[in-house]
Amino acid sequence: MAKTMVILGSQWGDEGKGKIVDLLTRHAQLVVRFQGGHNAGHTLVIDGNKLVLHLIPSGILHEGVKCVLGQGVVISPRALMDEIDLLTNKGIPVLERLLISSAATLVLPYHVALDKAREQAQGAKAVGTTCRGIGPAYEDKVARRALRMVDLMDPEQFEQKLDKILEYHNFVLTQYYHVEPVAKEPILKEAEEARNRLKRVITDVPALLAASYADKANIVFEGAQGALLDIDHGTYPYVTSSNTTAGGVATGSGFGPRFIDEIIGVTKAYCTRVGGGPFPTELKDDIGKHIAQVGKEVGATTGRPRRCGWFDAVAMRRSSQLNSLSWLAITKLDVLDGLKEIKICTRYRYQDQEWDVPPIDAELLAKCEPVYESWPGWQESTQGLRAWDALPVAAQKYLNRLAELVGTPIGMVSTGADRHDTIMLDHFTKQS
Repeated sequence: MAKTMVILGSQWGDEGKGKIVDLLTRHAQLVVRFQGGHNAGHTLVIDGNKLVLHLIPSGILHEGVKCVLGQGVVISPRALMDEIDLLTNKGIPVLERLLISSAATLVLPYHVALDKAREQAQGAKAVGTTCRGIGPAYEDKVARRALRMVDLMDPEQFEQKLDKILEYHNFVLTQYYHVEPVAKEPILKEAEEARNRLKRVITDVPALLAASYADKANIVFEGAQGALLDIDHGTYPYVTSSNTTAGGVATGSGFGPRFIDEIIGVTKAYCTRVGGGPFPTELKDDIGKHIAQVGKEVGATTGRPRRCGWFDAVAMRRSSQLNSLSWLAITKLDVLDGLKEIKICTRYRYQDQEWDVPPIDAELLAKCEPVYESWPGWQESTQGLRAWDALPVAAQKYLNRLAELVGTPIGMVSTGADRHDTIMLDHFTKQS
């Protein structure tokens, strides 16, 4: 593997990044989360056992791998401690492997209250957030009023800052949204518990990464959500509140962009999306229901059903450009087994215009119609196949066409949930 590798979701999230990160951390010394919060959901299936992680990087299952939460991550102390307990109860020594940036922003109960109040007030126009306080936490960060890990470690400083910010947010909650205020004492109690449990894993992450790179460590950077949900480049306003694209690695971790060797885009063999926002290839027919059922398309974080559709090469071309992808990891190919016909969106059409890249405006994007090309399906199972030549010829042709349309080679193909159900192509590249 490359010395430093970024693994990103290149659609709207839920692409199966957790499995790919888990698979590629065998030779890594560090796995680093650089953005997002516990709104992420990374599902791992190891020897038939399912495990869903939200904050802690997927590399936590590997002995000898340090898992790092960078300053671009927003951290709910409660959610983090619950996840630590979950893993510890499974025999995983989390606190021996975990490190957290002292500059990471905290997600606290008033953020959750604000998130829920806003979504409820928006009604039918709600963005479709996870209501876990992620957006309001990033707002506090940008407004320079956030509480951070460094504040959590100083009880007096934490309480002084909490008084001011709680006064501000409770005013908004009670006077604008007309909901109940958030109490101070439970926050202080939770902060004390988190301080006692986490104080020995707080560190200077940029310094850690610089030293590790100098020591020739292999480092994997793990993205959360997907590139098309990026706050600057996604389908705004139906986006997350962080930079989910490759540029977010440098800002969210403090690792210099010139030191990144490879950037991998994880992509389903079709498309899904959770929550609101335009989705040109969405299928609302029996085929869409079939894909959702076979693919078990339910959000790992919220339990919401995922919207399903055909592969969107237009959106993926934009994603590849934004991230300068080295290669693609295609997941859930087996979900398409048995379909007589499979379609790929090659461009968008609206009135007398055609688009080879997505329009920036979400309202215009929602009006666009997909233009498809059709490919024959394969009437045999790809479940668990681990060699390219073992794939049906129709599946090989389909995958090669995806790579051609996106302009990025395929390096891996996942044919099942277990980490071993994976085709690894030579040098992570298909040369045919």
